[in-house]
Amino acid sequence: MHNYTIAELVKGLQSKQFSSVELTQHFLSRISQFNDQYNAVITVTADQALQAAQLADQRLAMGSAPALCGVPLLHKDIFCTKGVRTSCGSKMLDNFIPPYNATVVENFEQAGVVMLGKTNMDEFAMGSSNETSFYGPVKNPWATDCVPGGSSGGSAAAVAGRLAPGATATDTGGSIRQPAALCGISGLKPTYGRVSRWGMIAFASSLDQAGPMARTAEDCALLLNCMASFDDKDSTCVDRDVPDYSASLNKTVKGLRIGVPKEYFSEGLHPGTEAAVKKALADLEAQGAELVEISLPNSDLSVPAYYVIAPAEASANLSRFDGVKYGYRCENPKDLQDMYCRTRSEGFGEEVQRRILIGTYCLSAGYYDAYYGKAQQVRKLIEQDFVNAFKDVDLIVGPTCPSPAFKFGSKGDDPVAMYLEDIYTIATNLAGLPGMSVPCGMVEGKPVGLQIIGNYFDEARMLNLAHQFQQVTDWHTQAPEGIS
Repeated sequence: MHNYTIAELVKGLQSKQFSSVELTQHFLSRISQFNDQYNAVITVTADQALQAAQLADQRLAMGSAPALCGVPLLHKDIFCTKGVRTSCGSKMLDNFIPPYNATVVENFEQAGVVMLGKTNMDEFAMGSSNETSFYGPVKNPWATDCVPGGSSGGSAAAVAGRLAPGATATDTGGSIRQPAALCGISGLKPTYGRVSRWGMIAFASSLDQAGPMARTAEDCALLLNCMASFDDKDSTCVDRDVPDYSASLNKTVKGLRIGVPKEYFSEGLHPGTEAAVKKALADLEAQGAELVEISLPNSDLSVPAYYVIAPAEASANLSRFDGVKYGYRCENPKDLQDMYCRTRSEGFGEEVQRRILIGTYCLSAGYYDAYYGKAQQVRKLIEQDFVNAFKDVDLIVGPTCPSPAFKFGSKGDDPVAMYLEDIYTIATNLAGLPGMSVPCGMVEGKPVGLQIIGNYFDEARMLNLAHQFQQVTDWHTQAPEGIS
């Protein structure tokens, strides 16, 4: 059953081929058996999952259950889950048990989806390798001496390792697409405001967006159908009808104009990755799509702009973690100042502290205009590049990451080298556009991803192209060695 896609599991549940309880027990068994290899899941909710599966079977027996009813899923540990620890990968929240569900979690619960547990992640979603987690690094199922990508590395590794058929994730600068690429699965970042951020622990509020991770584009469409909704508790959530993302998957891509940014095929791109992406573009062209070279002239400014804006917003968002109301508190503080200082220095990891310091500096008097204000101006230029490009093309396609998964520790001493892992993904977050990654080849025995970027709220067209690509390729069907 673990080799079935979500779409196949839905059919199996509805045809009574197996029950939700049987399915849930199967995946709980796999987590118990294989999670030590990957460190992908940090909280398992076995009893709760089996109770939810029993209720799902009752709804399925009545014949009017929602499409995903009875399907097991994992949630990234950034989403608040009522009565279940939500740590955000940090010592700071190791003891935090929310009294409510995030809207994304609530949507899935209402649909009868079974929560298996919570996945590991880079601390407070800050990282591109899943090496910053308080609970230790996640290992890539394709090569356990290599990183799975981050910050949603736990979700990606769990899906790739067949510990769950799908998982929720978040993307602030590539944190869905980059680990999806490195782990050989499909992952989608929706348009900013398409999915509610309420109950999702904030890193950078103007950039964070929740999305699905699964093995296929079809599965991502099914998950996004459930995740996307208007939520008046989130002031950034857009009040807009949610289409059926599965409805247009089988449309032809003939005549689609696909923009290929020349800036994405330059120095720094691994030759093997470049070859795989160009082969994927040729496959799309063979299906009738038209390739158009385009320019995104300010794309080289996306990394420096992001690493001013994101730390600045993180500095503000993480100021709430001070040991007063919830979370970690240092032992025996001498006074209030000592409690603040020691709680934050002991509770936050090195990368989080680095970004808080950078962000606080950029927001300080005398530097705000020179750094944060200037970065926001650059952000507008990057957004305008995409607006201009979409006047001539329907979608933009290129590499997701510069290279396949790298070994643990190989970039730990060089934060800038680590930040450049997101060079192709960050711009879509700055512009608020949707983007996704699907597997498109293997390099050195490890998967690489094809990134598809859409216009605002055009997730359906992205999913259509991705699905059609997966109809003529088999990269999404391949599994890491040892999985049968």
